[in-house]
Amino acid sequence: MSAQQPRCLVFLNQKGGVGKTTSAVNVAHALVRSGHRVLGLDLDPQGHFAASMGIEGLDPGLDDVFFKGVAINDRAQQARDGLLLVPPGPRLPEVEQMSGGRERGWILANALEQIGGGFDFVIIDCPPSSGLLAINALLATDDVIMPVSCDYLALEGLAGLMRTLMRVEQGLHISRNKFVLVTRFNGQRRLPREVRGKLEEYFPGQVLRTAIRDNVSLAEAPGFGQTVFEYRADSNGAKDYAALAEDIRHRRVLEPAEVNG
Repeated sequence: MSAQQPRCLVFLNQKGGVGKTTSAVNVAHALVRSGHRVLGLDLDPQGHFAASMGIEGLDPGLDDVFFKGVAINDRAQQARDGLLLVPPGPRLPEVEQMSGGRERGWILANALEQIGGGFDFVIIDCPPSSGLLAINALLATDDVIMPVSCDYLALEGLAGLMRTLMRVEQGLHISRNKFVLVTRFNGQRRLPREVRGKLEEYFPGQVLRTAIRDNVSLAEAPGFGQTVFEYRADSNGAKDYAALAEDIRHRRVLEPAEVNG
């Protein structure tokens, strides 16, 4: 893959607390651990992607890409062997108020075209909104991955997000692969099983095969600036994200017969 443009994955949900950043961080590291070169972009002004990797979010980063036209490679920092990461930068929130026309939405896509063939994957962590930053991510990506936790309110939120994405795609004349990622799953409880079944019913062929089980290690690891593989490699969280990375790599989704399995 490295001789070609990298495959771009965007982790997006307008609702917070669904494991969006946790998923971006651990999928990125899982891909690196399986031999891929990865570029991470922290497009959320809160900077949690960078912080979870132990990188301070105060350095100039993607804000310089948007406002000064600086090359992405020039703002990338070494996060792990095989993983470079661009922090948000202090001015990134101002992007939402940028003046200009439709070309504002293509800034990130144009910048990514210049990074060359040194990466296999680009992973973008988006803010929990549908503003200009999210539009830039959508226009730059191949696949949109939408984490959703196992409760009915999250299910309703996902339906709203899907409608928003469809409107954006129609308005911009684009089409993206869209996948649902089930997080905070407890197969011993009825509600999570029901929600997972509803997701497959409402979004057939779009639910990724591996559900991320509820696991305390996933919550604890960012406090140490570590991924779950570094914090507790034998945990269910590490096992699930390793499997999920393979699902994403091969675009493996849940088949109807597997939903209640």
